[in-house]
Amino acid sequence: MLKIHCFQHVPYEGLGCIAQWCAQQNFEISYTHFYAGDCIPETDAFDWLIVMGGPMGIYDETEYPWLKPEKQAIRKAIDAGKTVVGICLGAQLIASVLGKQVLPNNQKEIGWFDIRLTNDGISNKLFSMFETSFKVFHWHGDTFQIPENAVHLAESDACKNQAFIYGENVLGLQFHFEVTEESLTQMLKFGKSQLTAAPFVQSEEEILQHLHLVQDNNQHMYKILNHLANKTNNL
Repeated sequence: MLKIHCFQHVPYEGLGCIAQWCAQQNFEISYTHFYAGDCIPETDAFDWLIVMGGPMGIYDETEYPWLKPEKQAIRKAIDAGKTVVGICLGAQLIASVLGKQVLPNNQKEIGWFDIRLTNDGISNKLFSMFETSFKVFHWHGDTFQIPENAVHLAESDACKNQAFIYGENVLGLQFHFEVTEESLTQMLKFGKSQLTAAPFVQSEEEILQHLHLVQDNNQHMYKILNHLANKTNNL
């Protein structure tokens, strides 16, 4: 039974469908809710680390002092060979601890927009079961550089660096495969002020018109999680 630990930065960006997958697999889930002042466990207390999103930036350590020990904990988990999955802010944190910069993207990207697999993404076992282009849910203003020795998996019109894998068990996703109807509604509730007119920012109405895509996105998330779980079990 895998022990999965989650770093959660705000109440409204939780595990989404990942929690449902863990329940189906009877995997144990624990949390560090940074917004509630929770402590970070020792690295040997978990098998996987999943780092979620949030509205803060990775350099906002003055306002969010837990960012510094969080980065140290992510680095330790990677060095210990743990499976580490970062989503949105989480992916940016992984890229940062692997020595790359996180920068403002040229465009904010909020809503349902296509991503395309790179040639390396098409040939990588993690994404090889997917179409070469499909819609995912985005909510970000920053972007990460691809870490050294990582494989660049996907891109979009608004943002070149959408996904990477480092080794076989450290994954960064700029977008939100995990989003459920409930979690998306919460993100809209707390982030509505960010929905300002821009080429790659949809209105709340447009976003809600695409709720039928949630199920497909969740199925993609499950395929990735199953692949990573098989890797872990075969170590």
